[in-house]
Amino acid sequence: MKKILALLLTMAISGIAQDRHQMGSNYYAYPTPAAKYTKAPAGYKPFYLTHYGRHGSRFHQPADHYHALYNTLAKADSAGKLTELGKSLLEHAKYLDEYAAPRAGDLTQLGVAQHQGIAKRMVKNFPELFKNNAYIEAYASTSTRCVVSMAAFLEELRAQKPKLDIHQESGKYLMAFISPLDFGKIIGESNTPAWQKENEKLYSHVNPARMMNAIFNDSNYIQKNVDAGDLFSKIYEIGNSLQGSPEIEFSFDDLWTEEDLAARWHAQNAWWYSVLGNNPFGKKEGLENARPLLKNFLDVADKVIAADTTASAKVDKTAKSAKPAKKTTATLRFGHDTVIFPFAVLLQLENGTQNTGIETADMENLHKVWRDYEISPMAANVQFVFYKSSKKGAPILVKVMLNEVEQKLPVTCNTAALRQNSGTVQNCPAAPYYRWEDFRDFYGKIATNK
Repeated sequence: MKKILALLLTMAISGIAQDRHQMGSNYYAYPTPAAKYTKAPAGYKPFYLTHYGRHGSRFHQPADHYHALYNTLAKADSAGKLTELGKSLLEHAKYLDEYAAPRAGDLTQLGVAQHQGIAKRMVKNFPELFKNNAYIEAYASTSTRCVVSMAAFLEELRAQKPKLDIHQESGKYLMAFISPLDFGKIIGESNTPAWQKENEKLYSHVNPARMMNAIFNDSNYIQKNVDAGDLFSKIYEIGNSLQGSPEIEFSFDDLWTEEDLAARWHAQNAWWYSVLGNNPFGKKEGLENARPLLKNFLDVADKVIAADTTASAKVDKTAKSAKPAKKTTATLRFGHDTVIFPFAVLLQLENGTQNTGIETADMENLHKVWRDYEISPMAANVQFVFYKSSKKGAPILVKVMLNEVEQKLPVTCNTAALRQNSGTVQNCPAAPYYRWEDFRDFYGKIATNK
């Protein structure tokens, strides 16, 4: 009976979270998507894909967190203050201090495999874009884990399609749209008095005491020597990161009750929303970290469409010596969760009960409509896929996928313009497909914050 009551309480707290890995927040290892795709309208085929992907699973950072965990436990052990569970944790902490700390922030082998899997499915799902020597552009953040993620992705593309013509680079100038702002400054600006009050309410459900008493055998020692809240958070973060390193053959699951983990995730989810979501507690500076990316998506798509649609200008046949311009079929970008989160918010994606752009002050129930692990797991990605028809005058269509799952958008079809031009509204497609003209107009205003 107690187990049943505990499960019900956990469900009440966490709401939608399905398992412990998902309550790992942005450490959730990328899940292989099982969603089926909606067939494109008759006569339409994809001709361009534009993408932004977070790096794959990484080791927790900074290294100091591993050192602090090990040193705290080692000190307690020398004083005889650890329980058997605490001694087991010490053994694991010692291993992590030696194995993981030197790799802090680096991409794991699972992170490599995640990007290879996404690339393989991209070729399978959109083969028209990767024929023969199709031209692919790829750009990465200057962060090593992003560069390695790009390398893994492109390695798989080449394995699938060896003739592809791929341009790849990483450079500081690219950060203007890949990751433009100082995240530390964003955190500071989001930490308003209004948010602090909400944060205190959330953490009133978080109680490190049970875990501390399970690790240490002396409550007086805990009070005098242990920062319980800080240690609790380090165990949460380091423990969650372990799902990204399958070669590590232990977890911290035995330290958690379902109730404790759900309460801690609930607070973590709300923190991400306060910093990078459409939250009502501050000036929403976090959203500015993604506007340059949205503008880049739109501008690059405009150029590709101008060069690769049936309405494009014909090549000058007299210029025989000139090489034809390369037509890009995919633009790939590799960056960070600090951009994926606000990018998804600006796009206002809807799928099931999730609404990435929602504005709500109800932090107690935020997890029912906004979940960090669905938006930005490791290797999270946003893809715009463009379709065209051979039929003269047919509009270009676009669909958006978050983590390879089709999304519903708040974009409406401009029926007045359609009636004016053709006298019919039959060219208004059903979701998840949208006319590019409508899409460009809606998101163009958001990109420029108008």
